Amino acid sequence: MKLITAIVQPPALAQVQIALAQHGVAGMTVTECSGYARQRGHKEFYRGAEYTIDFITKVKIEVLVQADEADEVMDLIAQSARSGAVGDGKVWSTSVDDVVRIRTGEKGAAAI
Repeated sequence: MKLITAIVQPPALAQVQIALAQHGVAGMTVTECSGYARQRGHKEFYRGAEYTIDFITKVKIEVLVQADEADEVMDLIAQSARSGAVGDGKVWSTSVDDVVRIRTGEKGAAAI
């Protein structure tokens, strides 16, 4: 099993969700987060004063899939979140040894 994690722009979330649902992904976890990479924040003006915003608001998406689906799901997320602008985000996978569905006690692939 693989845990696919993606950090994307908030406006891309709806498109990623639709693409994953059409692909048959049963569930995902979404967390609001903030950070920066190459864009290094930005400056904003409020009531005539300049403020530096160090961290950019992002959305973290986590999806647990079978190992043989991981590449396809990663490509799907990347394609649906891509705008071509700096700050579109990142997507990566992590190996998962085991998973247990708490409600039923099912383990492994049955718990996804």
